Formats: sequence, structure tokens, C-alpha cells
Amino acid sequence: MDDFWVFGYGSLMWRPGFAHVETRKARLHGYRRSLCVYSHVHRGTPDRPGLVLGLDRGGSCVGLAFRVPGELEGEVVAYLRERELVTHVYLERQVTVRLEAGPDVRALTYVVDRAHGQYAGGIDVEHAVRQVSGSVGQSGRNEEYVLNTVEHLQALGIRDHWLESVARRIKS
Repeated sequence: MDDFWVFGYGSLMWRPGFAHVETRKARLHGYRRSLCVYSHVHRGTPDRPGLVLGLDRGGSCVGLAFRVPGELEGEVVAYLRERELVTHVYLERQVTVRLEAGPDVRALTYVVDRAHGQYAGGIDVEHAVRQVSGSVGQSGRNEEYVLNTVEHLQALGIRDHWLESVARRIKS
């Protein structure tokens, strides 16, 4: 079995949770990282939803591509489906990403379903800060999720000005 790639743009970058043999910075064209999903499980509840990242249409997104040994495909895909498809707000997709200083590869990723009730696209920084602040889910505090993601992006040299604005307002 051939190795395969998984593209991470949010918490998968700093907590992938699956075995892989290589990690490379990569760019996905046609989608952007966006705090566009109301979280009812991992970072909030149905009564007090948090916000988590999704890949939304437009622009491009720099994230990490993880190369996974082919013999682990079933195990890793099952893990990702359990983690990402809890409320089915994401759609599983095979996309083409460009590896930094390397070729284009096909990668498994999860994009937001704009027709889903948890889609929160188009919100401003103030709305995002209000939604994130105080929200807690099974995976912890929503503020921690946003701050960890921004820290990790910055450590990788990846700028996300809008998300950085949300993080600055959360800290203040």
C-alpha cells in the first residue's frame, strides 16, 4: 500500500493524534482557514457553542501535511472520522496541496459544510471573541484552542491576521 497524506490546518497541526512518518508545511488553494464552525462537542455545547476552525471556500491556507504509512490508512482514517465527523459539519475531501519546496500531493482533509446548521461563516472579530470566551467542551476551553492554534501558526512562521486579532482580544 502506498503512503498517503493528511492536511491539517487547525488543531491537527499541534495535536494530530495519529502515527505519521513525515510532516511538511503545505499550501491548499481554494480554501482558507476560518473560525466558522459553532462547536457543540469539542469546544462548546449546544447550549453554549464555541467556535472552531474549518476550511471555507476562497483564498488559500498554509498548514501541515502529514505522510502516513499506507498500512495505517484504515486506522488513521477511522480515527479522523471519529474526531472530525462528530456532528457531520465537515465534509471529507481529497484535495491537492503543494508541499513546501516540493511537489503537489493528494491529501485527505475536512472542509466545512456551508449548509450545516453549525456553519458560522462571515462573523466579525467581536462576535468571534464573544462566542469563544467562556465556551468549554469535551476537549477543553475554547480560548485555549484559539490561543494554541495561533501560537503554533506563529512558531511555524504562518500568519493568520484575522485569527491573531481574535487571539489578541481574548488575551485582553
